[in-house]
Amino acid sequence: MELLATISPWATLQTFFLAFLLVYLFSYFLLFGRWGPRSRPFASSCFTSLAHGTPAAVTAAIATRGSPPPWHRAAYASPNTALHDTVLEFSIAYFLIDLIHYLVFFPSDVLFIIHHLVTLFVLLTCRYVVAHGAHAILLLLILAEVTSPCQNTWSLAKARKAEAPFAARFFRVMSPIFFTFYTVVRGVVAPAYVCDLVMYYSMEDVEDSIPKWAWVSWAVIMGSGILVSLLWVLNNWKVWYRDQRSFDVQKKMGKRVGVPNVLLSTYRIEWVSDGIN
Repeated sequence: MELLATISPWATLQTFFLAFLLVYLFSYFLLFGRWGPRSRPFASSCFTSLAHGTPAAVTAAIATRGSPPPWHRAAYASPNTALHDTVLEFSIAYFLIDLIHYLVFFPSDVLFIIHHLVTLFVLLTCRYVVAHGAHAILLLLILAEVTSPCQNTWSLAKARKAEAPFAARFFRVMSPIFFTFYTVVRGVVAPAYVCDLVMYYSMEDVEDSIPKWAWVSWAVIMGSGILVSLLWVLNNWKVWYRDQRSFDVQKKMGKRVGVPNVLLSTYRIEWVSDGIN
């Protein structure tokens, strides 16, 4: 801990930024070098997100353990520790890289750009302005990133399903699993936690630790992010259900006219490959 405290925060942030930049460049020029002009940067972003998500969730869990317990209200407004700050800098570096990615390749994707900007606002103010509340922010980071492996592998399969039958099959099988997991985390656990956090900040005297403008802005951003996430997964549920019904109808029609199983299997792969994104 003392070693972490002696390292310049900007030096640590620069190191993480360079590391994520190298991960992105490796995936863009080598790992996905043969992919199409649009799917290539998208896949590189997904791979970089994979490099961030699970390590961020694990290190955040380590940073928030101890006394009081991680989900205990007494820690919500506690001072940031050196390890807290390091995990925040790790995530700040990732979101900076991914923000640059969207500004360069997908500048019209305003929703994701706004998402990254407001997320950076929360992380930066918690780390460099308020210097308190990282425990609470990192608990939400765990909830946000615990779905990262599922989401990014699902996204990569979605981007590749038109060219690779295996990706198409994986996408079809993974979709309901991922959507269910995402819905529970973002639709049940995360809202319950944010409500508890807001109740604590509004009912307790935390002004000396976290100014009202800070926790109110954090709460608005957290709530808005959860709402957008729910709308996103709801739309994906609708598309999945519609496509599932369409496939079932086509399968029944194939059985009625006596289409061999091998042809149905081939059709299944082609249907998934041509499915609506």
